[in-house]
Amino acid sequence: MKPTLNILALSASLLFASTSFFGAVYAQELSGVVSTGETSLGPVLTDNKGMTLYTFANDSDGKSACNGGCAQAWPPLLAAGETAETNDFTKITRDDGAQQWAYKGKALYGWVQDKKPGDVTGDNFKDVWHVAKP
Repeated sequence: MKPTLNILALSASLLFASTSFFGAVYAQELSGVVSTGETSLGPVLTDNKGMTLYTFANDSDGKSACNGGCAQAWPPLLAAGETAETNDFTKITRDDGAQQWAYKGKALYGWVQDKKPGDVTGDNFKDVWHVAKP
């Protein structure tokens, strides 16, 4: 193998390993609730099914502004059970009393229009929905 190919192979291996490492860190922190996934926009936070997670610009200070019909289109990532919070992942209380995961203070949501892992169709929706970046 030529030296250039060895360097390319090593670079590719390191990139894969770092992506896997960060995914494992998030999965470990939340017992498989949140991980990272690769999309056309780069790495994003994903739920336990690999679906892209989003933040809502209209949320403020640990309070979700997405309720009712909004929450049907943008399902909140609910915190079930006794999964512990971490420095970056905390829980907020929704208007209905349910607990929702937040990343660095921003509530996390799915998007019903995303059909498969890696979809990012909700990014920049109405200029207020954005993929959650690790």
